[in-house]
Amino acid sequence: MGSRRDFLKTGGLAIAGLSLLNKNPLRVGLGAPLTGGTGDYVSKRPPIAKRKFVSESVDEEIVKVKKGIANRELAVKFGMIDGKPDTFIITGDINAMWLRDSSAQVWPYLPLIGEDARLKELIAGVINRQVKCILLDPYANAFNYGPTGSEWDKDLTVMKPGIHERKWEIDSLCYPIRLAHGYWKITGDVSCFGADWRDAMKLIVKTSKQQQRRDGPGPYKFQRVTAWQSDTVAGGGYGNPVKPNGLIVSIFRPSDDATIFPFLVPSNFFAVASLRQLSEMFGEIAGDKQFAGECSSMADEVYEALQHYAISSHQTFGNMFSYEVDGFGNRLFMDDANAPSLLSLPYLDCVPAGDQIYQNTRMFLFSGDNPYFFKGSAGEGIGSPHTGIDKIWPIGIIMRALTSDNDTEIAACLSTLVKASAGTGFMHESFDENDPKKFTRSWFAWANTLFGELIIKLYNEKPYLLS
Repeated sequence: MGSRRDFLKTGGLAIAGLSLLNKNPLRVGLGAPLTGGTGDYVSKRPPIAKRKFVSESVDEEIVKVKKGIANRELAVKFGMIDGKPDTFIITGDINAMWLRDSSAQVWPYLPLIGEDARLKELIAGVINRQVKCILLDPYANAFNYGPTGSEWDKDLTVMKPGIHERKWEIDSLCYPIRLAHGYWKITGDVSCFGADWRDAMKLIVKTSKQQQRRDGPGPYKFQRVTAWQSDTVAGGGYGNPVKPNGLIVSIFRPSDDATIFPFLVPSNFFAVASLRQLSEMFGEIAGDKQFAGECSSMADEVYEALQHYAISSHQTFGNMFSYEVDGFGNRLFMDDANAPSLLSLPYLDCVPAGDQIYQNTRMFLFSGDNPYFFKGSAGEGIGSPHTGIDKIWPIGIIMRALTSDNDTEIAACLSTLVKASAGTGFMHESFDENDPKKFTRSWFAWANTLFGELIIKLYNEKPYLLS
């Protein structure tokens, strides 16, 4: 399995899920009915004249790859793209921009930006807007287009104008680093990385150090008046107790659910990878060797803590990664489909796919010992406490395929994904293990983007699985 860096240079883009804010958000599909699969599938992509953003490079790639897909239903799903001429990127059916989702939604387009100036400018705009968001509040996970107010304004935390939601999640600060690093590696363009970007990146490191909690809980706390347990935070808003050990506290998971044990292992692995990327960028772009060294040292510290605290002995699978720990010896064995997840560690360049601890963990993830692995007549896959039991997340199925080199396993994932859309032409947040028509979120852009990335990866590396 090739490295993500090689993939960035040689192929891979998502032709799905880009959602740019304007007054009338669009869902953009392919524009003409296609038959095949289990029925007739009508594309939801508007004609060019009605699109809010047009990229010739993206259109050409869609045409090229679709010719290699024998299953027409699969081809329709691959062609989904949602575009508007603004780099404030909404998550889909929620009119707000998540730092995580916005990064993931444009990530697979990076290989095209060397040949498409407009697409390059669009993604540069995403980086710039993320900088503004981080400088507004590094603890927030989602932002509005402006100071328009939020349904969460009454949360018991510091809600500044412009914030949509203020849930502290480590990965919300890692994804913008990943996007900036990928953009820089492909284009060599450093115009995005001026004083504001440098200030935002230093604020990321400062915030991460605060949440190592060596000097107390830090300035962040959060509570919400709700009947949904995982939507508020224990410990008076600071989370359950931790024993400081070098790991970084994440009060929420990438699912936006509260952690049980606040040292979230996949997110700490992601932080290590991001800090090392940041060190490289500050050393080579900014010439700031001191801060580059600070990032590198912190990455080493977190990595060493992961080796000591994140690996646990499971009674069936031996040494494997825990999902959450607290430094006191308590640990949680599970996984959540949202990335960073334990499953996604190779995809995010955190752990080699062949690592034995990862392979042991992977066997656990797809077993009945994982409380959030579900299997029914509609398929099997990892879910999330966010949607409850018996709900499988397409993101988890896609990630299983992205991190596999086994043709049989990948083909099974593709088959399930075709069924999972329930004839809508979209990947959803989750679907019932026995009935894909019982799904959550009709428009979940992250899942559509990741699906497009998978199809391009297979087109480049295993085209026979599509034909």
